[in-house]
Amino acid sequence: MNKPPRKVALVHDHLGQDGGAERVLAILQDMYPGAPTYTLIHDHTRANKVFLSRDIRTSFLQRMPFGVRHYQMYLPWMANAVERYELNEYDLVISNSASFARGVLTLPKTLHIDYCHSPTRYLWSDTHRYVDELHYPGIVKKFIPFMLTGIRQWDRIAADRVDVFFANSRTVQRRITKYYRRESTIMHCPVDTSGFTIGTVGNYYLIGGRLVPYKRYDLAIRAFNRLGIPLKIFGDGPEEKKLREMAKPNIEFLGRVSHDEVRKLYQGCIAFLHPQEEDFGLTPLEANASGRPVIAFAAGGALETVQEGVNGTFFYEQEWESLADAVIRFTPEKFDPETVRAHALKFDVVHFKQRFSEAVERAWDAHEQAYQHMPRIS
Repeated sequence: MNKPPRKVALVHDHLGQDGGAERVLAILQDMYPGAPTYTLIHDHTRANKVFLSRDIRTSFLQRMPFGVRHYQMYLPWMANAVERYELNEYDLVISNSASFARGVLTLPKTLHIDYCHSPTRYLWSDTHRYVDELHYPGIVKKFIPFMLTGIRQWDRIAADRVDVFFANSRTVQRRITKYYRRESTIMHCPVDTSGFTIGTVGNYYLIGGRLVPYKRYDLAIRAFNRLGIPLKIFGDGPEEKKLREMAKPNIEFLGRVSHDEVRKLYQGCIAFLHPQEEDFGLTPLEANASGRPVIAFAAGGALETVQEGVNGTFFYEQEWESLADAVIRFTPEKFDPETVRAHALKFDVVHFKQRFSEAVERAWDAHEQAYQHMPRIS
């Protein structure tokens, strides 16, 4: 007997940037082509152009003054905005979340699965650093922790609304257990390896992505300032001006580049640098898919995607001296490009879609059985 079709909705935090979570969203949209995507705001200039052709439904923040460009200023209103999404008609809701999206309200009949990129980092694991790095006047920053306390309480309650958690890495799984006291299934982030191929290696090292403090581009710049070796940096972000002022002439800033340009940069680099602690980390695997090894800080998702001597190597102290030492000791000829690429293919989109679909079906069967046995009040 064929099962009746399920009506599906996707929920995403915000489309105000083009990062790893947004790549996962695009894949989920491909998997569920009839599902609309609910999100706080959609910045057409910053988000990936692929979303222009998708069914995107934004919150009231989209219409607020400066709500799109400076949506962060509406942080106290985000929880309310998410709770206003009307999702009663859906059987399955999949939130793709690192913050507010998991807090949606659903009916008992609805299965809510959260693909969790992390419990909200600025509320839990990174609170103190988040406050320190805010570019606000000192008097304003003194009130931020009080606001975060209230949002943290809401976030903990919101986590209880999720029926099933998928974690994008073991690191995130541990955080879900720690902060939400919930079990989760590991579902590593997908990497679209189809657009990356092995090419001719050049004379430079590479790093790139969003230029934000936690990604620790400053370590790479300090290390390469001393080494004098060519380093190329792609991407843009709030740290760009500061980082440019730090860098010596051997370091080249490329700004925001196209996919084709990134592909060529990966092909030509001696190695890709990953000095930050990420929940998972897609760029190292993209470099691997191009046959290039990674020099990574031994923490977070890198411990799940980098194998010493196979597709990369580690440095163990998050200091520029440790990174510089790893670069000096690095021997690129020890890494076979085909072997490096084969490792990345294990995380390919095709495998993710299959694993994800199978896990959703298992969750749906369990949810349907539990719902049928739910006590009814007459």
